[in-house]
Amino acid sequence: MVPGVSPDIADLSRFALETVRQAGEEALCYYGKGDLSVKFDAELVTEAELRLVDFFHNRLEATFPGHGVFGDTLPHRDYVHGEKGYLWIYDALDGVANYQAGIPIWGISLALLENFWPVFGVFYMPVTKDIFYAQAGQKAYWGNEVMHIPEPGELDNESLLLTYSRFHNHYRSTFPGKIRNLGSTGAHICYVARGRAEGALLAHLSYQDLAAAQIVLEAAGGKICTLDGSDFHLSDFLEKQRIEGHLLAAAPGAHQAIRAYLKDLPS
Repeated sequence: MVPGVSPDIADLSRFALETVRQAGEEALCYYGKGDLSVKFDAELVTEAELRLVDFFHNRLEATFPGHGVFGDTLPHRDYVHGEKGYLWIYDALDGVANYQAGIPIWGISLALLENFWPVFGVFYMPVTKDIFYAQAGQKAYWGNEVMHIPEPGELDNESLLLTYSRFHNHYRSTFPGKIRNLGSTGAHICYVARGRAEGALLAHLSYQDLAAAQIVLEAAGGKICTLDGSDFHLSDFLEKQRIEGHLLAAAPGAHQAIRAYLKDLPS
């Protein structure tokens, strides 16, 4: 990049797409190589994440050295011009249990904000080669194919609700279709964006978990709401460690119908 010249959206999106694909190749070096004598190989995951974070920082520094990275010191909240207004949100491994166990549903997430407004998001699954991406407010893509969530239809035994682990500890469900936990928040949201699931119930979340996938979902016509149907604003959690409570990703108009099948269990 030429010093002093602001990148355009084509440069930024190209960088994001190329970077997650290359990070995916790095991640595959560790994929499925967890210690079989333990249920979860935290040592392998830590080593892989450190390598992937270093990879991203090095690539960003070489391409856009003035940009910030979420997790480092946050830029000043006031509006700024030029490169100092850009902030990347990178999640090196979404679905770490699947990753270390050799289960293909995991991915790498990357989002870009400019002065804290969403610009671009991408979620890449290196084993399956599925890539979901969108420029904020524009079309959403799965590979080269435009995605758009179909209008909500009647929920039946072929409907699919994606959930989080220990869902059964919090809800009793009369949902008429299938309920599945595939082990990756980003994948769950992108499958909703692609119209492969009616909804995704989300919990145990961080800002990084949602930053890219929400951009893709909203570009596809979907929305994340709280379980009482209120609007959810991810920007409210930029400086918080965790997002409390449960959320639902679905097509507009589908949230209430899905929520009606879920009864809270006593805590």
